[in-house]
Amino acid sequence: MASYWQVSRAPRYSLLFALPLLLAYETLAALQPVGPRGALRNGADVILETLFVALAGRWGPLVFMALVIGFGMRLVARDMRAHGGRLRGAVFAGMLVEAAALAVVFGALVGGLTSHVVRPPAVIGPSQMEMLGSGTRIMLSLGAGIYEELLFRVVLVTALAWLAEGVFGWRPTIAALWAVLVGATVFSAVHYVGPYGDRLTVYSFVFRMIAGVFFSALYVMRGFGITAWTHALYDVLLLMV
Repeated sequence: MASYWQVSRAPRYSLLFALPLLLAYETLAALQPVGPRGALRNGADVILETLFVALAGRWGPLVFMALVIGFGMRLVARDMRAHGGRLRGAVFAGMLVEAAALAVVFGALVGGLTSHVVRPPAVIGPSQMEMLGSGTRIMLSLGAGIYEELLFRVVLVTALAWLAEGVFGWRPTIAALWAVLVGATVFSAVHYVGPYGDRLTVYSFVFRMIAGVFFSALYVMRGFGITAWTHALYDVLLLMV
């Protein structure tokens, strides 16, 4: 068990565990019909690809995908060389069970904590996202797991912590707390941007902000792979409920 908690955070397990999420999302996204507003993608995916389009033009999305997969596989290969190149299927199975259990626990904790902070609103009409087909919403849920964790946890929270500690000179604990809170606020706010943005309410904003704090803590403790799958399964659970 001690070995599982350690190795499941390692790149050879964490990144390979996240790879099926990426492939499933990209496959489902490619199968989506192009509507009058263009192809529907996860918002974090759009933000990341837009940056690369600005740098590389129409080749931007391809360059972005090549860098994501290439850099990830480089980390996996280096980690496997350092540990004899062996992988255990039981570890991946345990990671899937853990992520599924965490998705259920997070759903209860985040919803319960938000209800203690902010009164839930009265039932209102469906949002833009809720009017999409179930297949499209599952695609977006998988994209949330892989791309929102990549953008808001791996990139944003890490950059904010480095800025606070390296530039402002804050202590590591204060820097980390600031990075998590600001990152969670940005994570929540992005959900209300764009034609498919959700309807802004205090409850939903606080709900997503608390979820962002939980996912940041999980990323620090359990690594990228389990956090990405927990987020994806959490969103699918919300879809079903």
